[in-house]
Order: sequence, then structure tokens, then C-alpha cells
Amino acid sequence: MVANADVRILRELAKRYAEVCRKPTYDERRDLWRRHNSLQRTRPLLYVRWLAAWHEAPESRLECQDPFFHPYETHLRQMLFQDTIGDDYILESWLPVRASVATPSEGLWGLPVRHSARTDPRGSWKFKPSLLELDDAQRMTFAHHRINEEATNRRVARLHDALGDILPIAVDRSPAYTGWNGDISTLLTQLRGLDQLMLDMHDNPAWLHRVLKFMSDAILTTHNEAEAAGDWRLLNHANQAMPYALELPDPSASPTPVTRDKLWVFVAAQEYTLVSPAMHDEFLLQYQLPIMTRFGLAAYGCCEDLTHKIAMLRKVPNLRRIAVTPRADVAKCAEQIGTDYVLSWRPNPAQMICCGFEPDLIRKVVADAMEAAKGCHVDITLKDVETVQGKPANLRRWVKLVRSIADKYA
Repeated sequence: MVANADVRILRELAKRYAEVCRKPTYDERRDLWRRHNSLQRTRPLLYVRWLAAWHEAPESRLECQDPFFHPYETHLRQMLFQDTIGDDYILESWLPVRASVATPSEGLWGLPVRHSARTDPRGSWKFKPSLLELDDAQRMTFAHHRINEEATNRRVARLHDALGDILPIAVDRSPAYTGWNGDISTLLTQLRGLDQLMLDMHDNPAWLHRVLKFMSDAILTTHNEAEAAGDWRLLNHANQAMPYALELPDPSASPTPVTRDKLWVFVAAQEYTLVSPAMHDEFLLQYQLPIMTRFGLAAYGCCEDLTHKIAMLRKVPNLRRIAVTPRADVAKCAEQIGTDYVLSWRPNPAQMICCGFEPDLIRKVVADAMEAAKGCHVDITLKDVETVQGKPANLRRWVKLVRSIADKYA
């Protein structure tokens, strides 16, 4: 009886979601993102990423009893709420399911990623490096691209039986080293420690170059293996926005394999914020480049300040989007970016929504940034929203207010 009740809950959510996805507004947004990401003039586009505060929304309460269904119920509920915010997010009419990808038992690089215990479930932690001695690098290994087909098929079959007649089940068969697992800097820093990694650039440069080369080659190997296996799909676009562009095929649930030159790739270097452009180039970018250039278009940057690194990023031949973060100098970034790339501005969420909702402050911060970036291809991402102070309706207020300002710069 529980299983039947869970399926009924999921099917009702899926029907609502499928109906919402058919709204004409999503086709309008697709056209806007295609043109915007292809450097054609549009109004500034808005993207709200706020799911860290999802638990504050009444809609976040799960009803399914079986934990298997929880991630899919959560996804559907989140997307239905996202539809109400009014930003330029695009709901895609399929349900994504991650394949069971084989990885080393000790961690993606053969060594455990460890953190200190949190004193609060949503609190901070400290690095507990496992790459302590230089010789520990000899124990590093990597995951060749392998998928546990039996486990994947069980998962997909169960979901298909529940709601496959309502929504397509899109299986993500991409390799383990994508996203944060594939930008090198994220996991290397967690294995080595942030302070020690920066010291290594001065004290142990030859050793660090060997480690970086190993990681870069391993990521490229698994990406090549996935492509040879036909496991890259149009589901695997990634650019920290809506991954549409006139030069590339649209995101899709199609199981037809594609080559990486048909896809967006997202790469960041948050841990290199305090590293000079020259050392960032030497000790990271040159190892990211062979990975990035196999893709069609690239987006670079998440939370790191890239104000003084835009000249360096021009080495990326397929670069299309650059992050301009709360600590970045918008005017200096805009001057360097011009109309050559999309300027993806990310205002400080503390000023926007996390520490109260002050319309006058929001107007000033947004207007100043838009004035500084006048003439650029700008979109605005509200991200790292850890709290909305129990008022998720403020997300809709924020979108309406910011759009009233940004649209003047169309």
C-alpha cells in the first residue's frame, strides 16, 4: 500500500510538472538564452539559484515514504516552485536519473576526501587532508569510465514503471569527473589543503606539476572513454546558467550519443582566488585547457574573483561565459570583457535577500552594476542563497524588482 501511495504522489507531481513545462514562456526563454549566449543583444536575463534554502519553503515537505523516491519527489517539487519565481529559468520536460558510475572505493582519486565534523548541520568544516606527504601522491589512482548497467537499469525501470508514461526518464551516463569533480582545483584542494596547496606552488612546484598532469590526463582519459562508449548526451550541457546557444544543439533527453564538441562545459577555480594570474595559469589553467577545448563552448568561474584574470582566460579558445562575483570589480571586469563574452554577474546574496529584503539597497547595488556593465552581454544570477529568512515569497519580489531595473539596459 505504501508503494502504491508513493507512486500516486509522484504521478500527480509529474503530471503537474509536465503541464507546466508546456507553457509558451519556456520557448520564449529558450530563444532568449540562445541569442544571449551567442552574443546577440537581449534584455539582461535573470537566474535564481536558491535551493540551499529549499528547506524553508513549505513545499519542501516530502510525502513519499520510500527513500528511493525522495530525490525525484524533491526535484519535482523544487522545479514546480521554481516556475513560480518569475526568473528566466527553463524547466525541461524530463526526469534526470544518474547512472551508477563506478569509482574507486577510497575516493575519486584513490585517497579519501575528509573534513572535520560540523557543529551544525548547515555549518562549516575544516580540511582534513589525506595527501599529507609528497610520497602520498604515488597512491593516487583514478576511475576509468565504467557504468554498473544492472544497478542503473533497476533504478530506471522502477521510475519508468512509476511515471514513464508521463515524463521521459533521461539517464545521465556522463563520467565521474564532471562538474566539481572535473575542474581539478576542487578535489585537489580538499586532498591537499588550501594553505598547503598554495605553499606547494613555491616550495614543491615540480611535484605539483606532476600531480596536476596526472589529474588532467586522467580526466581527459575518462572523458574520451565516455565518448567512445557513446555516453555523452545532450543532457550533459553545463554552464551554470541555461545551456542554450545558437552554435550548439539544445539540451535534450534524447539517448542519442553526441561528441563533446556539441556540449557546454563548466569549469571553475574557486580555491585559486588568492593565487596570482601567472601562478593560476601555470598551476591550473594549462591543465584545464586540454579538457575544456574538447567541448563546444565553455563557461569559467563560480565564486572566485576573476577581475585580474580575464586576460589569462582569453587563452581559452571556446570560452563564452565569465563569472563576475560579489567580490569582483564589475567595472574593471566589464571593461575587459566588453562584448567578447557573456558577463555573468552574481550579486552578493547577503545584500539581496539573505539578511533581510531592502528594496532601496537592492536598487542601488543592481543599478550601479548594470551601469558599470552597460553595453556588455549581461545576465544576473542570484546564487549561494543559504537562507531567505523563512520568506520564500521574497524570491518573487526580488525578481520583479531587479527586472524593473535590468530591463532598462536591454
